[in-house]
Amino acid sequence: MAYAGAAGYENLPNGNFVPAIYSQKVLKYFRRASVAEAITNTDYAGEIENYGDTVKIIKEPTISVSAYTRGSVVNAQDLTDAEITLTVDQGNYFAFKVDDIEERQSHVNFEALATSSGAYALKKQYDYNILKNIADNATAGSGLGSAGSAISGNTGDELANYIAKFARLLDEQDVPEENRWFVAPPQFYEVLRQADSKLMDASVTGESMSPLMNGQVTNRKVHGFTLYQSNAMVVGSLGTAASATFGPVATSGESFALAGHMSACATASAIAKTEVVRDPNSFADIVRGLHVFGRKVLRGSGTGFTGALVGVTDLDT
Repeated sequence: MAYAGAAGYENLPNGNFVPAIYSQKVLKYFRRASVAEAITNTDYAGEIENYGDTVKIIKEPTISVSAYTRGSVVNAQDLTDAEITLTVDQGNYFAFKVDDIEERQSHVNFEALATSSGAYALKKQYDYNILKNIADNATAGSGLGSAGSAISGNTGDELANYIAKFARLLDEQDVPEENRWFVAPPQFYEVLRQADSKLMDASVTGESMSPLMNGQVTNRKVHGFTLYQSNAMVVGSLGTAASATFGPVATSGESFALAGHMSACATASAIAKTEVVRDPNSFADIVRGLHVFGRKVLRGSGTGFTGALVGVTDLDT
């Protein structure tokens, strides 16, 4: 009995008249917004059916232009048929068991509750996998800063200028302005929202009531980019689903910001299913979920098309 009685008070001394009540409202984890599906190309997803399947993507040939004068010989160019292979070779799963007696006597539907939590965990791991793959395969030397030698992010104006530089780097590679994206951790946007930068000010964007969908920070584009926020960009266990350092960064005070075009990375989910099977060794249900997918950076290096850029920022927050 939690409520204390006066000294010497012996009426109903054991407190059994007060039952222990277990709430049917369950404390759930916060759900982190997923950004991988919003920033990648899913055009090839319909062509993949099973684990291990591949899609051969033919690259557009590069055409040479030569000077011409009257009477000169015109030499026809041989076209190349180079290809990129998107393979479904990634997979994650969850599995848990609910005993029949526990299910019957429990006041909470643990099967439904844990299934929802498992689906969220799969999506969290998917986000981390895709973003890390983009960072690992970004064009070498095309970013701002490097691991162990981060660019500073002390003010909102500094970070706003970095976004402008990302835009210039993409402009120099003739990357279309439509479908450009920028993903950064919460610390990045904390600094960007500071008083010295007006980019995130509602009086400028006119979005004091705009909703956040799929991690999108604002409905307005900034320097041509749609801005997204993800905890997967944070170095350390708080940001990753696998407690591993994001990308090639080794310094704990550094974090990634990625910028690119939707065509830069292709993703395809082949299997995303949840099923319930009987445990052969006990009276229980086994609930398991599987997510099988593939991802491929199509425009990241050696293509003349910079699809993903890496900037390492030492955020002084």
